[in-house]
Amino acid sequence: MPRIQAEKGKFVKTGEVEKRRDAVRREFRRGWEAYRLKAWGRDELMPLTGQAKDPFGGWAATMVDALDTLWIMDLKAEFNEAASAAAAIDWGNTHEKAVNLFETTIRHLGGLLSSYELSREPALLQKATELGEMLYIAFDTPNRLPGFWLNFDDALKGKQVAGIHDPSASPSSLVMEFTKLSQLTKDPKFYDATDRVTRFLLRIQNSTLLPGMWPMCLDFQNEAVHDNTFSLGALADSLYEYLPKMHALLGGLDENYETMYRTAADVIIKHLLYRPMLPKQEDVLFLGDARVGAKIELSTESQHLTCFAGGMFALGGKLFGIEQHVNIGERLARGCGWAYSAFPTGIMPEIFDLVACPTLEACEWNETLWKPQNNQKLPPGFRHARDPRYILRPEAIESVFIMYRLTADAKWQDMAWDMFQAIVKYTSTELANAAVDDVTSTETSRTDSMEVSYL
Repeated sequence: MPRIQAEKGKFVKTGEVEKRRDAVRREFRRGWEAYRLKAWGRDELMPLTGQAKDPFGGWAATMVDALDTLWIMDLKAEFNEAASAAAAIDWGNTHEKAVNLFETTIRHLGGLLSSYELSREPALLQKATELGEMLYIAFDTPNRLPGFWLNFDDALKGKQVAGIHDPSASPSSLVMEFTKLSQLTKDPKFYDATDRVTRFLLRIQNSTLLPGMWPMCLDFQNEAVHDNTFSLGALADSLYEYLPKMHALLGGLDENYETMYRTAADVIIKHLLYRPMLPKQEDVLFLGDARVGAKIELSTESQHLTCFAGGMFALGGKLFGIEQHVNIGERLARGCGWAYSAFPTGIMPEIFDLVACPTLEACEWNETLWKPQNNQKLPPGFRHARDPRYILRPEAIESVFIMYRLTADAKWQDMAWDMFQAIVKYTSTELANAAVDDVTSTETSRTDSMEVSYL
């Protein structure tokens, strides 16, 4: 594997950076203590009322997902307490009749595997293996492709089937956790199960309505393609994100992941990528959606979820020696950072739309073109913010982090610090942090929700 990160000597530690690290750690501990006191063992803390809720089976999703954070932040006492509690989770004890296969995999299985790799605590791998065995049952369908839900009654009766219109990302984004579980347990069945999904994706990649990409929904039951909308946003995002990561996880032994990534990336660049028309002509890029009818139409509506793509392109560029992709990744990551700074709260909306330039090169600002389309008094360039919320999503700051580790350039630390400060300012409650209703106004209210992934 080629070197991904900048040389160790290029990373400069300063007193200011240490102060920022301490501030981040303090903010995490504040939220963690609130969860520990008010919602211990539950999936989510409700940060306004101090109540708790269980959208993910009631298996302590926040605790499990934050185990690796506790270790990384050197909060060993808190980690040991949480690891002991996680090791006692009973996967057979849930109020749900079915669980979301994708969510349970990325939150619970992913949390256990990453914290085991960091700590080498055997009980965490044992718990991950127990969960993996349960989730493996979801592949007991006629064609061995899983459904969206793991329905316990259907599983017991042998009546499970794959979906005919399921999000393409859901069955396609189990592969990293299942592969890692096989690597750690030396049991190939977990890798084999998800590899069947990969083989399906490989077979259909060049026969979709936008050859090279997969649509937002797929017919996994009949192994067919019908949908005409293509996106790196909700329903499809992590399918693409995992391609370069799987190449790295397998040490390049399966060349199909590189092939799928390269093929998809070419189509994404051609049909989904756009540069916004801005007064200062900032060199930034965003991702829209493509809809295929009589012709391929670009919708410039973008989502916070797509901010992962900056990191994806940068990693792909480094792994496969494609400098253009590293550059695109930087411009995408810079775009999400710019979008944060453009709004009065310093936070970008969940869904928004910008006026696009004709090409990926700079174009002149046209007030006449933009103004009639802006009906929400938004920053110049934005046409609307259809969903103005911020629900504590991590994708933008993740790509900024990746760019920093690839370049060692302190400008990415500064960008991340600005984002962090804005998030703390507008999401902090007496207990922890809450989703924001409208980032386009500094007078915004908050929602009694703190997503698992925040901590």
